[in-house]
Amino acid sequence: MWLTRPFHERSTQLFLGILFAALLVVTVLHVALPEGHPLHVTSYTVTLFGKYLCYALLAVAVDLVWGYLGILSLGHGAFFALGGYAMGMYLMRQIGDRGTYGDPILPDFMVFLNWQELPWYWLGFDMAWFAFITVLLAPGLLALVFGFLAFRSRVTGVYLSIITQALTFALMLAFFRNEMGFGGNNGLTDFKDILGFNLRTDATRLGLFLATGVALAIGYVVCHAIVASKLGRVSVACRDAEARTRFLGYRVERVQLFVLVVSAMLAGVAGALYVPQVGIINPSEFSPIFSIEIVVWVALGGRATLYGAVIGAILVNYAKTVFTGVMPDAWLFALGALFVLVTVFLPQGIAGLLKSRRKAKQDGPDDPDPDPDTQNPREATA
Repeated sequence: MWLTRPFHERSTQLFLGILFAALLVVTVLHVALPEGHPLHVTSYTVTLFGKYLCYALLAVAVDLVWGYLGILSLGHGAFFALGGYAMGMYLMRQIGDRGTYGDPILPDFMVFLNWQELPWYWLGFDMAWFAFITVLLAPGLLALVFGFLAFRSRVTGVYLSIITQALTFALMLAFFRNEMGFGGNNGLTDFKDILGFNLRTDATRLGLFLATGVALAIGYVVCHAIVASKLGRVSVACRDAEARTRFLGYRVERVQLFVLVVSAMLAGVAGALYVPQVGIINPSEFSPIFSIEIVVWVALGGRATLYGAVIGAILVNYAKTVFTGVMPDAWLFALGALFVLVTVFLPQGIAGLLKSRRKAKQDGPDDPDPDPDTQNPREATA
C-alpha cells in the first residue's frame, strides 16, 4: 500500500525514531523527576516544545507545496489560522456559564458587544466531532476554491505568491472587525477545558504535547507517501517542467489542486493543536509576516526534504525564543539576515549540507594525482 511505503525507508524510520525518542525523553523528564531537579522539564517548557512541533507540522505542509510542487505559498498562515479559529470556537463553547458574564451560550466578547443570539456559523461547535471536522474542512475548502480559480487561470510563479499573500492579508483585515463575530482584535481566549480535561493541568499540557508529536509523525508519513508515489513524481515534473508535463497529457491543475488541499489541511491541524497549548488565537496569525517566516523555516532546513522543514522550524523558533528575550526589537532584523545568509551560503539548507557531507564520506577522499618526480624511471620511459 502506498501509505505504508515510507515505513520501509531508512530516512522515515530514522525521523520517526528520533521524534518518538524525543517525546519519550521529555515525558520522562517531566513526570519522573521532581521540580527542583536540574533535568526536570517544566510545564512551560512542555508547552513550548508543543508549540515548536505545531510549527514543524506547518513547515512540512509548506514544504510539500513549495519543495515538491514548486508553488511558493506566502499565505499558509491563513490555513493555519482557520484551523486555529475552528478549535478556538469549540473551546469557547466549552466555557458555558463559567465566563465572566455567566452566559451559558454566548461567549464573553459577544455579551460585551451586545449580541443577542449566537451567529449561525457558531452552531455545532459545542460538539467536538463537528469542530474537528471543521478544522480540516475550513482550510481545505478555502484551498480548493482558491486553487481551482488560480490554477484554472494558469497563474504561476511570483504572481501566485503575491495572490496568496493578498489572500491572507484580506482575511486578517476581515477577522479584525468586531462584527465578524470572531472576537475582533482580541481574538478568542480564556479557554477552560478540552474534551472534558482542564487545560491548566500539567497532565493535559503533556497530553497535548504528545498528541502534537503524533500528528507531526502522521503528517510526515502522509507527505512522504505522497512524494514517493507516482503523484509525487508528477508533482516534481510539474515543478521542473510544467509545460512539458502538460504536453505529456497530465492534468497539471488536478495535481496542483490535490497537493495544495492536503497541505492546507495539515496546516489547519497544526493550527488546531497550537491554540489549546498557547491559549489564544487572534488575527495576527493571518499576518503575511508570519507566512513569510514559515518560508524562512523551510529554506533554512532545506526544500524538498520534509525532515529539513522540521529542523528549520524548530531551530528558528528556538532562536526566536532566545533572541526575543535578549533583544526583542531586533528579532526581525536577525531573521532577515538569517534568510540572506542561508540563501548565499546554504542554498540547499541544512538538509542539503548534511546530504553533501554524507555523500562525501561515502565516496571517500579522492586519490591524489601521481607526482611525476616520484614515478619509477622505467615507468616514466615506458
